[in-house]
Amino acid sequence: MSHRLLYFSFLPWLLFASDRKLPIEKNSNELVEISATAILDKDQIQQELGADPGTDMVLVRVTVRPVSDKPIKVSLDDFLLVSGKDGQRAEPYTPSQIAGTDVLVVTRQEAKRSGGLGAGLGGLMIGGSPGVAANPNTETKAEKGDSSKPNPLLAILKDKILPEKEITDPISGFLYFQVVGKIKPKDLELHYKGPAGKLALRFHP
Repeated sequence: MSHRLLYFSFLPWLLFASDRKLPIEKNSNELVEISATAILDKDQIQQELGADPGTDMVLVRVTVRPVSDKPIKVSLDDFLLVSGKDGQRAEPYTPSQIAGTDVLVVTRQEAKRSGGLGAGLGGLMIGGSPGVAANPNTETKAEKGDSSKPNPLLAILKDKILPEKEITDPISGFLYFQVVGKIKPKDLELHYKGPAGKLALRFHP
């Protein structure tokens, strides 16, 4: 999956929903209905996955339901998770990015002030983690994890992820996001932008 500089590619998308109150956990148009619940509690995440993913993960359980006879192609790239608290914007991770043999371990820290030119562009860090857009006040540090043995979590993540395929019937599955810091469900919005149009929703407090 290709990861883009989210600030530029998704800004018009975010503005589309910024001036109105979003529905809670379900939204629809003439082609598709999107429903979702967010899981942030680490114990609950471990219970859902049967293992500890060991990262700042948000699970979003998503159901995509066509509401017409027209087939809909579902892709992870259709979704974006937005934090209204601090501006973080995250694309879904693939299972191999979380638990693959060449996974990146990503941490975020306060950016150091400097009188010279930094690594950012308009507050956006260049070469940040694949799935999290940078915050103007933080920077991303990435290093390779242990690739000496396969991670048993990988098969679980693959089994539970939202399938990427063309559908005529409802499908459900998890989306895996990294959102750093103390975030509550009420701080988050899930945005959909796919072949069936644009939708956005928020979560119960």
